[in-house]
Amino acid sequence: MSIDLVVAGGYSAADWQAGFDASGASIKVHEAAVAPPCRYALVWGRQAALYASQPALEAVFSMGAGVEHLLGDPALPPNLPLIRLEDAGMAPQMAAYAVWGVLRHLRQFDASAAAARRGEDWGGWRSPPATGARVGVMGLGVMGQAVLAALAPLGFTLRGWGRSPRDLPGVACHAGADALDVFLDQLDALVCVLPHTADTVDLLNTGRLARLAPGALVLNAGRGSLIVEADLLAALDSGRLGAAVLDVFREEPLPAGHPFLSHPRVTVTPHIAARTQIPLTAEQVTAKIARLEAGLPVSGVVDRVRGY
Repeated sequence: MSIDLVVAGGYSAADWQAGFDASGASIKVHEAAVAPPCRYALVWGRQAALYASQPALEAVFSMGAGVEHLLGDPALPPNLPLIRLEDAGMAPQMAAYAVWGVLRHLRQFDASAAAARRGEDWGGWRSPPATGARVGVMGLGVMGQAVLAALAPLGFTLRGWGRSPRDLPGVACHAGADALDVFLDQLDALVCVLPHTADTVDLLNTGRLARLAPGALVLNAGRGSLIVEADLLAALDSGRLGAAVLDVFREEPLPAGHPFLSHPRVTVTPHIAARTQIPLTAEQVTAKIARLEAGLPVSGVVDRVRGY
């Protein structure tokens, strides 16, 4: 007997059906506008019409790792379990993005390429080694740990910071607001993969950015609300920070004329650091539905108080 699943936002029902079929699941996927009564939903964005038309829902799965867009929906029923994705193929993508951004800055690859285009003496340019550079990762969940694991073989001095204490091999871990300044102190590169919560909004401001080493890199692939944009721009304009690589923003897409788009020290990518992978997401949702059907607990259930 198949289980009916309604999808809304993001990819089409046909795309998801192919993914669930490949996973061997007995799940029938429906578009929200024509769905029969369903007990499970897979959604992205605000979906007031869906919740109104599907009063029998027992759980809602997010199509991504972030859930602030769902928690901010006043139509989301207060007692309906919300379940986020855990990795589902996104962690390796995030790790690759972070390694690309960190090495690009610390090894001065862009400057090297520019020198070559200008016809400068190849023997006169030296790309500095990055061994021993201090690299910190904010957010020590699945994504942050994948980033740290990818950075570990490259000879960096690694630090990590999160809400709760962690013990990760080869990483100096810090936890809680009281440890944030110590974590940030003189970092050469800062990688942010934190979610959006009440505690992370505006976490990186002028004072905290000033803790980083002169010329440091800030790479944000978590959520745009983490950084005070005006403070970041001021630090870049003054030369206090060397560069920013930004994949997430307070407003997406960025509006035309936004300073990030033309700033010489800023690299903008359009929220592509870690994209939802339909086959792996279908496998994860299938496994969690099976546990729910058996009356077993599942991981990834969002704590609405914490916001994650």
